[in-house]
Amino acid sequence: MKFISTRGQSPAVSFSEAVAIGLAPDGGLYLPESLPDLSPRLNAWRNLSYADLCAEFLSVFATDIPEDELSRLVRRSYATFTHPEIAPLRRLDERTAVLELWHGPTLAFKDFALQLLGNLYGWQCARSGRSINVLGATSGDTGAAAIHGLLGKPRTAIFILYPDGRVSPLQERQMACTGAANVHALAIDGSFDDAQRLLKEAFGDRAFALQRNLAAVNSINLARVLAQCVYYLSAWLRLTEEERERVEFVVPTGNFGNVFAGWLLGRMGVPIPGFKVATNRNDILHRFFTTGEYRIGAVQPSLAPSMDIQVASNFERLLYCLLDEDPARTQAAMTELRFRGSYRVPNFDLGAFSSSAANDADITANIRRVHERFDYVVDPHTACAFQTLNPDRFSLVLSTAHPAKFPDALRAAIGLEPTHPTLEELKTRPIAKHLLPADLGALRDFIAKHGV
Repeated sequence: MKFISTRGQSPAVSFSEAVAIGLAPDGGLYLPESLPDLSPRLNAWRNLSYADLCAEFLSVFATDIPEDELSRLVRRSYATFTHPEIAPLRRLDERTAVLELWHGPTLAFKDFALQLLGNLYGWQCARSGRSINVLGATSGDTGAAAIHGLLGKPRTAIFILYPDGRVSPLQERQMACTGAANVHALAIDGSFDDAQRLLKEAFGDRAFALQRNLAAVNSINLARVLAQCVYYLSAWLRLTEEERERVEFVVPTGNFGNVFAGWLLGRMGVPIPGFKVATNRNDILHRFFTTGEYRIGAVQPSLAPSMDIQVASNFERLLYCLLDEDPARTQAAMTELRFRGSYRVPNFDLGAFSSSAANDADITANIRRVHERFDYVVDPHTACAFQTLNPDRFSLVLSTAHPAKFPDALRAAIGLEPTHPTLEELKTRPIAKHLLPADLGALRDFIAKHGV
C-alpha cells in the first residue's frame, strides 16, 4: 500500500517511509492512497486479543514490514499496559459506557500510538544503522508518551516542545524527570500553537530536517492515526448488535487526531453511526461543526490543558476528505487559513459529527455529576465529553487520561485527590528542562548541540 500527501506535491511512499518522514516534504499530511474495505474481515476479528487485532489491522497498511516482525513490534508495545484488556470497556448504565484509554505507562491515551511508534523507530534505526532526532510538540500527554516510547533507545534523541507553565505539574514531571540522556524537555515561551508552529517550521526547513534526520511523533505522523483506529475497532467489536446500531463515540479532542482516527475507520467499512467532538473553552472545533467555518482565535488556559489548542494539526486530513480528496483545493484552503485565520468549507455537511463545548465551570460540574451518579472518577478532559450526551444514542465516552494526573481539579470538584504509584514516585525527582524562546533559530541551535 502507498501513502500520499494531502497537498499532492510529494511522491507516494511506503508505510515505513511515511512513518520515518512524518510531515510530507510539501507540508501536507500522509493518508492511504485508497482506503481498504474492512467489512469482510470484521467477523474473523471479533474474538482476537487487542495485540492480535492491532497486528491484523496494521498489516493491511504496513505491507512493507514482514508480518511476523510487525506482530513482534505490536506485542512489545502493549506488553507495557497494566490491564489485561489493554482498553477495557466500563459500562456505567444501559446507555453509557467509558472506554478507558489510560492503562499504558504514562496513564494517557497517547500511549496506544506512541509505544508503537517508539518501537517502529527503534526497529528502523536498528535495520538501517542510522540515528534519528525525534521532534514533538505537546499540550500535555503527547510529550510524556513519546518520551516513554523512546526512553533510552540507542541511536535516538527526543526533543519535546511544550508551553512553559501551561501543562499540569505532573504532566511536566513525566517529561522532565526521566533522567535519560536522550530526552530533552523544551519549555517554550508561548502557547502550544507556538510550539506546534516551531515543529512544522523545523520540518519545513528541508535542509535542516535531512541533515539532522528529524522524525515526528506528533499526530501528523500517520502511524499514530492508524494505531488509534484500533481502540475504536476493539470497542465496536465488543458492543451488542443493538448498541452498534445507535452508538456515538464521544471524544475529548484538541488536535483532532483522536476523533479523526475513529471517523477514518468508519470510512473503511466499519458502520459507526456517529461521533461527538467534545471540546473545552477553546472551542474552535465545536464552532466549526456548528457553523462550517474554522476561525482561529486566542488560546485560553483551562482545566483541560491538553485541549488548549486553536490550530488542530489533523484538521487538514479532514479538510482533504471534505474537499473531495482534491490536493489543490486542500492546499488553497490551508493557505487561506494561514493568511486569513479562517476558512469556510463550501456546502458543509455535518455527516456523522456533532459537537459540544465545556468551560471550566462545566468541567468541574461534570466531574462532580459523574462521580455522584456513577461513583466513577474522570479527569478534566474526559469530563468535557459528559457535557451533553444524546439520550437517543448509546454514548461511548473515550476516557483519555487517569484522573490522578490532575489532582487540583479533582480536589476542587469532589474533594478527592486520586493517586497513582508512578506519579507519586515522580514527585521525588529533580526537574530537568530547558527554557527556549518560540524561535526556530534557537530550536535549531539546541538540536544541533544536543542531537545524535
